[in-house]
Amino acid sequence: MTRPLLVLRPEPGASATAATAERLGLAPVRAPLFAVRAVDWEPPETLPDALLLTSVHAVRWAGPELAKLMTLPVYTVGEATARAARGAGFARVIAGDAGVDALVERARADGIGRWLHLAGREHRRPAPPPMTETRIVYAADAAERLPETAEAALPGAVALLHSPRAAGLYRRLAEEAGFPPASLAVAAISPAAAEAAGEGWRALAVAERPNDAALLAAAAKLCDQ
Repeated sequence: MTRPLLVLRPEPGASATAATAERLGLAPVRAPLFAVRAVDWEPPETLPDALLLTSVHAVRWAGPELAKLMTLPVYTVGEATARAARGAGFARVIAGDAGVDALVERARADGIGRWLHLAGREHRRPAPPPMTETRIVYAADAAERLPETAEAALPGAVALLHSPRAAGLYRRLAEEAGFPPASLAVAAISPAAAEAAGEGWRALAVAERPNDAALLAAAAKLCDQ
């Protein structure tokens, strides 16, 4: 019998991941740890060479101001963010699948010297940072306790950690709810997320690539244990 799969990412991404997991024969349980909302912002007066989008939420929550940037090329982390950018009307979209730092190097090779990062309130600057202006366009407010759907599925469930922030929050909330890491299994989307999760888990898997498909593949192996 396959173990339940905790989907902790915010909606609508949680539903998308859950639907994919179901098609793979897994048993997803939606338990978002964050509620996303828009933040008021304004584009810079002087447009940069390109946009940097590290999350699909930047497209979903940027609002009408995004239309002022449609002439710019867009570099995205992940194909899901690229699809959202194309759907919003951007014509030149370059998707990277190896993380933000690799995307920065690709942009530099393309001659991009200055760009605008549309980001969440909690975000990580690329290392080393290019000449970047950042605009906060959304905030992901963290849950104060583990969702009831998650508690009901633990300790047997495998949790999906889609970001370093989610990893740290899940660990803390699970411990506060009485579930020590040694009793839990997790799958992290990247080495950074795995590092943020810390040590001592009953089982920890890391996706081979920082995307949903690879994360689900890693989690599936734990679900079958």
